[in-house]
Amino acid sequence: MSRKILFILNDPPYGTERSYNGLRLAGALAKRPETEIRVFLMGDAVGCAIAGQQVPNGYYHLDRMVESCLRHGAEVGCCGTCMDARGLGEDLLTGEARRSTLEELADWTLWADQVITF
Repeated sequence: MSRKILFILNDPPYGTERSYNGLRLAGALAKRPETEIRVFLMGDAVGCAIAGQQVPNGYYHLDRMVESCLRHGAEVGCCGTCMDARGLGEDLLTGEARRSTLEELADWTLWADQVITF
């Protein structure tokens, strides 16, 4: 039986390490066959899923970390209201990350055995 874990990230992609650490843990758990992982990005965290980020050498690329989660079977939803508030279109999202809704977050919360927030 698989364990279902939902990650909810709120912090911006850069400036703090909360979203970075949330994606690190989500990515590590997504690699395990006994887990099903879903990641919901809201608030400034929607910026984590913007494709093609240019960061200085030595900095982590959160878009690549989102892609790694996706490659290992995780689902990634981005709050549509939060995207609109920041002028972000779905065409800017990396990989299979997609625009989502609060209603879907509610469904994912009920689906999950465990909810972890960063």
